[in-house]
Amino acid sequence: MKILLTGATGFIGGAFLRQALSHGHQVAVLVRPERTTPSNLPASENLLLVRGTLAEAPWKQIAAFQPEVCVHTAWITTPGVYLESPENERWRDESLKFFQQAREIDVRHWVSLGTCIEYQPSSQPRSEERTLIAPATTYARCKNELHLALAAEAARHGVTFCWSRVFYPYGPGEHPARLCSSIIQKLRRGERLELKTPDSTKDYIFIDDLAAALVTVMEKQFHGAINLGTGVGVSVREVAETLGDLLGQSGLISSANPPAADPLGDIVADAGKLHSLGWHRTVTLREGLGWLVR
Repeated sequence: MKILLTGATGFIGGAFLRQALSHGHQVAVLVRPERTTPSNLPASENLLLVRGTLAEAPWKQIAAFQPEVCVHTAWITTPGVYLESPENERWRDESLKFFQQAREIDVRHWVSLGTCIEYQPSSQPRSEERTLIAPATTYARCKNELHLALAAEAARHGVTFCWSRVFYPYGPGEHPARLCSSIIQKLRRGERLELKTPDSTKDYIFIDDLAAALVTVMEKQFHGAINLGTGVGVSVREVAETLGDLLGQSGLISSANPPAADPLGDIVADAGKLHSLGWHRTVTLREGLGWLVR
């Protein structure tokens, strides 16, 4: 396949790019014009750099590449900032215009990333069909608004469209402020670690497994909303204790008494749709965290 990719230098986009190239796909990646060639892009004869932004992409050059699918992974994701940043509004608007331009050069399949926190809190695994959508942050609201706009646009013009709701990716290359990496840093410095929400349970998916899931939904040309998660819930306590064991620092970890409430609650995917496409996770939590501490 010929793929037009945004966000190739990011955590998810970079992992997707590596796997897409390993599958023999040709990929044109959108890179900001002022950047030097990113060092983390793999060397490949199947990789084409196109200079531009979502708002001002080089559409003549992209049209000459003749992409069959557009995979959009770019967005603001800085921990501690992204959930309520007004930048989400810009990303929503520019993303919609980008896909509209892609349609005009006859890109017939679209894949874009959503988020698991679009869903209403629930004690049950989040289901694409059964769980209500009730975004409670600016980030989730803008993602959901983009989903609705793109679904309408795709239906109007006969384009197939996949909205991939990402759960909790982790692994090498993640932002140092993310949960796993922040715990590793503290333990390596020999600092005591008190878990404020030890029982908070999320669906953690290793970055390579997430990239494989994204490649799968693209190759299958899946149409509609789909969860990119494992279906397995893991508590903060289990993450921390596994890292403590791997680093030989288990004695530094304790839990708050009483623990604080997690405002997002437990978030685990119903991964039935993804499994039906043939995807299954290949990396356990301990294996994934082992890669992260190397």
